[in-house]
Amino acid sequence: MRHLKAFYLLIGVALLAAVIAEIDVAEVGAQISRVGYGFLVILGIYFVAFAIDSVTWQMTIRSVPLNGLWAYRAWVLRMVGEAFNNVIPAGSMGGEPVKAVMLKKHYGIGYREGTASLILARTINLIALVIFLVGGFVLMIGGGSLPGAYEIVAGVGLLVLGLAVALFFVVQRFGVTSLTGAWIGRWPIGARVKDVLHHIREMDDRLVHFYTGARGRFAGALLLAFVNWLLGAVEIYYTLLFLDHPISWADAWIIEAVAQLVRTGTFFIPASIGAQEGAFLLVCGAITGLPSLGVSVSVVRRLREVIWIVWGFALGSMLSMKPGLVPERDGDGQ
Repeated sequence: MRHLKAFYLLIGVALLAAVIAEIDVAEVGAQISRVGYGFLVILGIYFVAFAIDSVTWQMTIRSVPLNGLWAYRAWVLRMVGEAFNNVIPAGSMGGEPVKAVMLKKHYGIGYREGTASLILARTINLIALVIFLVGGFVLMIGGGSLPGAYEIVAGVGLLVLGLAVALFFVVQRFGVTSLTGAWIGRWPIGARVKDVLHHIREMDDRLVHFYTGARGRFAGALLLAFVNWLLGAVEIYYTLLFLDHPISWADAWIIEAVAQLVRTGTFFIPASIGAQEGAFLLVCGAITGLPSLGVSVSVVRRLREVIWIVWGFALGSMLSMKPGLVPERDGDGQ
């Protein structure tokens, strides 16, 4: 597994080297220098988006109230968890166990409820992402700003992602895992994995109960998740504005949609290094006529990501010094 991760990293580095070979580094540096204090605006936009995403997660934890205190707690834990997600080559999942452990230690949310909330939040974000990507694809087809080959690749990628997310949701919503477990339980091997099947059924019950018994929270979380993705397009719009190359809102949506589709498809590459840069290079180049501008956009985003990672680890360091004082909330003891 370690060698495989190293191989994926090498792929990313090779892609990044190919991107750098295609642009004038001095030109990119000159473009980035124009951003100036506009970078604070970009950070502000992402701060709002991140806060919204934190509330989305908060809404999936049914045992906690929807108030400002818990929104802040969710934000802190997400800051720490996402910092790990960005540096651990585990398909942006390396920080999820960290979130579950911190929920248990500091706020008494049992591992079962915490894990269920993380699965729900991830699913809701993916559903909202597919909706966002569909909007971007419609704008792409209608605008005709990208070559036909790009549209075909984007369409195929969107179709595959959409089917995968739909299957992921159906498995949760209808308890398919529990049904499979019940079938296995009728065989001799079922007795050996009885405890595992019990935990699977309990987790499935939590997911189904959220989708069927907390529809208001589900709908609200889905709406907030979609707004979060929209703010990514807002970030692109203002980034290019501060780079002295304004574009339309539709083009900003298209660029962000392609970038997110590529990031999702290259989850196995740590931080999608090289892949994200290549996506911005190609799409921004096609829309603006300046491929180097796409790399500048990517560099600005990478700088923002670095700031968030450092901030997240700083918060994690401070949180680790605090003892876990909050008693169990959901009573599962796990």
